[in-house]
Amino acid sequence: MRSMEKDMDENAKPQWGRDLPGSLQDQWPKTENGDFEEPAFLRHCMALDMDDALLANMLGAYGIPCVKQYPNDGQFGKLILGMSGTGVDVYVPKSMLEDALTLCEGVPDDENL
Repeated sequence: MRSMEKDMDENAKPQWGRDLPGSLQDQWPKTENGDFEEPAFLRHCMALDMDDALLANMLGAYGIPCVKQYPNDGQFGKLILGMSGTGVDVYVPKSMLEDALTLCEGVPDDENL
């Protein structure tokens, strides 16, 4: 039993995407060895006017999966208030970043609003 725990600790490594929700796990591209592809930061949205949801839906329409992460205590705000006061960071697969950036060219940044 002790050797099995030791093997698990030695082989354990953080895995991004381990808790990808629902069908996102099926959509996210994988590397040659079957691991989830590394995420790349696309942009930060304030989420006050649902721009994060619109961005996610636009990306999904073009076949680009995305993950939204709430920095600082934003997840708590999302749970209690229904929106994050600190905004949302949107990530896409690294191999699809250029396409996502091209799609976002016509979408104004929060700083420019």
